[in-house]
Amino acid sequence: MLLNPINGEIDEEKKKKAKVVVIMGPTGSGKSKLAVDLASHFPVEIINADAMQIYSGLDVLTNKVTINEQKGVPHHLLGTMSPDMEFNAKDFRNSTFPLIEEILSRNHIPVLVGGTNYYIQAIVSKFLLDDSAEDTEDCCSNVTSVVSEGLDVESISGRDDSSDGYELLKELDPVAANRIHPNNHRKINQYLSLHAKRGVLPSKLYQEHTLENWGCIDTSRFDYCLICMDAETSVLDKYVGQRVDSMVVSGLLDEVYDIYKPGADYTRGIRQSIGVREFEDFLRMYLSDGSVLWMEESKDDKVMKENLSKIMEFPRDDKLRIMLEKAIDNVKLNTRKLLRRQKRRVSRLETVFGWNIYRIDATECLLSKSEDSWDAQVVKPASEILQRFLKTDTELGHDESISVKLSERDLWSQYVCEACGNKVLRGRHEWEQHSQGRAHRKRATIFKKAETFKSREKQQEEQVEIAERDIMKTEKG
Repeated sequence: MLLNPINGEIDEEKKKKAKVVVIMGPTGSGKSKLAVDLASHFPVEIINADAMQIYSGLDVLTNKVTINEQKGVPHHLLGTMSPDMEFNAKDFRNSTFPLIEEILSRNHIPVLVGGTNYYIQAIVSKFLLDDSAEDTEDCCSNVTSVVSEGLDVESISGRDDSSDGYELLKELDPVAANRIHPNNHRKINQYLSLHAKRGVLPSKLYQEHTLENWGCIDTSRFDYCLICMDAETSVLDKYVGQRVDSMVVSGLLDEVYDIYKPGADYTRGIRQSIGVREFEDFLRMYLSDGSVLWMEESKDDKVMKENLSKIMEFPRDDKLRIMLEKAIDNVKLNTRKLLRRQKRRVSRLETVFGWNIYRIDATECLLSKSEDSWDAQVVKPASEILQRFLKTDTELGHDESISVKLSERDLWSQYVCEACGNKVLRGRHEWEQHSQGRAHRKRATIFKKAETFKSREKQQEEQVEIAERDIMKTEKG
């Protein structure tokens, strides 16, 4: 029996979608191991969906699956990109769809594996790209196709200053103006052109179109089985700490030494990885500290790297050892923060967008470190989920109930949170998620107390002023 239509083509008679599996979840939960183990039961090929493992280099730091750990299972998009190039969710989407089709052509099952949820969102629902609500070229092409050539601001407003375009848009459609930056002249002209040619507000037009597709999986060309590997946060915290210590032993310091560059841009390429920036201060001191014995003997890279591990044998009050320990602790701390963000984002996909995600709890497996426990509590239930998924045909179509649910959500209104430094939230769903966060609640409490204090001070000042006026009236009388 064929597991997937050959060449990813859809049987027009049955109109069934081809099958794709997604394994997501927080870092350290065992996603990659599960994907490889599933290959013992199904003909799978794995597509990496981890933003940092996409790049070549830093194999230890990014925790890439080694050749031995891959057990002969084909892995795609793993260490294939230049470490200095910019690779975003759209690039991932554009690279992954051809790979899925190629894997399907071999009658194999594509399995996307990774914790970078915005990569997965870009594949499963293109409307959940970070800029999807605004990106008219990618997500509303059928709407903007009517605007074959953008009109300039002067032809619409009679003004020749492009800076006036944003002010004009604010007058015409303040809701749309709130969605874009005042200097985004291309988008401003697009919105003004739409209004000029069709006589409707851009916010109304785009909101209606976006609501039809926002977050919907069934608008995708494939049928997705979404599996989330998870574990108790406290257990993952402990595991992350142990894993970072193992990375240090396995050569993490050598990797960050090789990639270190003073004043590097940590917002591009592989340098965005947790574990790179954290070592910057330590490496700067290490490379400039002439008091270290081997610094006087040699500045050869090989010698410098060999002696990195010796720093942990220095006295506890040594500056270099203190900075190295602090850097390692920061790697652990930031990784723990990451896994919490990943957990929240998966929950958001369920609660906000209605994704049906199967959860597998690896808590006991991480605690016991037993292969028998892993097979029984992770591999077996995952195999059963996948078996049922492969036997169930999903027809092409659109779930109206999802559209109705999403139409009730406000995607365009702008919310400003004064308590969090006037942070701007776009749409009610973002505001709801933000307002439920622990950090917001803490700041909101402080903000409320401060506002109450200011209010009392103002009342007292007003009372003093009234009292002074009364005294002056009495004296005059």
